[in-house]
Amino acid sequence: MKNIKSWPVIVGASQYTQPKETKNPLDPLKLIAKVSQLAIKDTEITNIKEFIDAVYLVHFASWSYEDAPAELCKTLGIKPTTKSFSSGGGNTSLRLLNESALSITEGKSKFILLTGGETWYSTSLARKGKRVLNWSQPKVSKYTEAGKMKSLSEFEVKYKLQTPSISFALLETALRAASGRSLEDHQLSIGRLLEKFSLVGSNNPFSWLKKPRTAKEIITPTQINRKVSHPYTKYMCSNPFVDQSGAILLTSQEFAEELNIKPSKWIYLMGGGNLQNIYNLTQRPSLVNSPAVKHASRLSLAQAGLKIEDIDLFDFYSCFPSMVQLIRNALKIEEDDPRPLTITGGMAFSGGPWNNYSLHPVITAVDLIRKNSHLKIMQVANGGYNTKLSVGIYGKTPPQKHWSNDEFLEMQKEILKEELPKPVDKANGILTIEAYTIIYKRDGTPEYGVVLGSLENGSRTLALLKEESIKQHKLSQQELVGRDFNVYYDDTTGFNYLKIEVIELT
Repeated sequence: MKNIKSWPVIVGASQYTQPKETKNPLDPLKLIAKVSQLAIKDTEITNIKEFIDAVYLVHFASWSYEDAPAELCKTLGIKPTTKSFSSGGGNTSLRLLNESALSITEGKSKFILLTGGETWYSTSLARKGKRVLNWSQPKVSKYTEAGKMKSLSEFEVKYKLQTPSISFALLETALRAASGRSLEDHQLSIGRLLEKFSLVGSNNPFSWLKKPRTAKEIITPTQINRKVSHPYTKYMCSNPFVDQSGAILLTSQEFAEELNIKPSKWIYLMGGGNLQNIYNLTQRPSLVNSPAVKHASRLSLAQAGLKIEDIDLFDFYSCFPSMVQLIRNALKIEEDDPRPLTITGGMAFSGGPWNNYSLHPVITAVDLIRKNSHLKIMQVANGGYNTKLSVGIYGKTPPQKHWSNDEFLEMQKEILKEELPKPVDKANGILTIEAYTIIYKRDGTPEYGVVLGSLENGSRTLALLKEESIKQHKLSQQELVGRDFNVYYDDTTGFNYLKIEVIELT
């Protein structure tokens, strides 16, 4: 049996939100260096930097450096044998944490710094001419693969499913239909869900938006809270325009003891792992399930020796409401369960710093558990479109099982076996709608719609709704899921379209 003292523990953690009114804002690397120094200080060991042998820098996109990990290490005065600049994805920081835990357990690394941050607020102001940035000139990164994600199929990209506000809105309408709720009831359900997130965010000192929003405010379109994609308003969407950074330090219990780091600082990674759903939305058997969440959480809970009922607090990835619901449903958590589904406030209110959001719940969990040692906190993070899922469980007691990827690798094979055939590119016939959304212009008027559905032979396809059809038939007021319409392929444009002649109001 492996040495039980090889359990991975978090021994340092910090997060930082750069004030909006900062006159000379820090660039991303300086923001990350600042929070890394704070995490180092949090260990309360003066010479801790000399033991850091691995640095994992989460990919950021708000500025570019030739060798960001090397520049960070130079600034911090550390010389790790391993350093990397990650690929992209919302689950990246939690995925890296799980991989780090495995590396610590297997003795491949002794002391790991995991850090990241973004300055999209400052850079967006600069692009608008509202702020001058006295930063170094951006340079082409030597990490040519950093930040890249596997693309959706060419067919799905053609219909813009790579746009999160489209793909997650499609999932939302599928979830709404599956719930049996009317458009109005489901909208109110989303509002009530996010009202709770907003309240948590208003009490989080690191939140970007601290003003709590009511359900009515969240669901009511206004000039500020404009319609984005049916059924989403702006307040329902992740806010990436933030200046935020976070960092954690991870080692083994054995090495923490050797360095005399106080046990009160330790937070155990009780369980965790990473799984992927079938990549393309049109090839998933169900749009309302997440096998990756179901099985990654099951394996993680087993590793921790816990049941879902033992978890006190959650943080569910919240780029859009559909992701929260998919996670909640996969874990079979009832809507009236009193346990909070976020400890930060979520990505619309606390802030969604692109690939690095998932590090902030970890840091928040560390702080909460240090203050209340009985707490067990579970986090679920998403990358892609309910695609790449990572789970983490944190507490003051070690896991019941050692860190291993074996069961996750076997489960991954089972999930991918369910992939459906490729969708039909040129569709003609009757289409049964399984999901849809309407994309709005900035003035709140419809621009076009996207539909995902099945033909009579069971094959999946995508199609567009034309602006005039949306307006003429008041499609934004309809429940279209489950309905049958004619679909045809247009040789001139190269797209499938729904043909809607007469439609009865539901």
